[in-house]
Amino acid sequence: MRTFRLAVPVLAVCVALSACGSQDTGGGTPSPTPTGAQPVTSQPTPDPTALPPTVDPTPPSGPKTPKTPKPPKPGGPSTPPGVGATTLTGTVQGGVEPNCVLLDGYLLVGGPRDVLTPGARVEVTGRAEPGMMTTCQQGTPFVVTAARPT
Repeated sequence: MRTFRLAVPVLAVCVALSACGSQDTGGGTPSPTPTGAQPVTSQPTPDPTALPPTVDPTPPSGPKTPKTPKPPKPGGPSTPPGVGATTLTGTVQGGVEPNCVLLDGYLLVGGPRDVLTPGARVEVTGRAEPGMMTTCQQGTPFVVTAARPT
């Protein structure tokens, strides 16, 4: 019974609001908006005095010779670690999830996958990111900046 007493006023309010929402005058001309302006029904025409944008068609100078890319060094650069970076050395282990590799309890994130394969003995440089979320479910995330086989 209580639901019925609540439903009747709610229904009355909905009917009243829906009746206010569609006030059509029935004529062929649109009624003015509250500001007195007519609604826009077509796109504005472009300004005929405006100039089109110009493009500078200067070709690049010099002969075009295709550059041959240098083959990447396995493991990346061999520069000393920067401030806050850590270097780990050991044997890479496979994780419980696909494409997850670990080294000394750290989950290796990024780095060259051709070097960071399970069973490989490597030296990696990077930073531990304990707050990083991963799908590997094990190890402390370690963002690899460089890796090389040892």
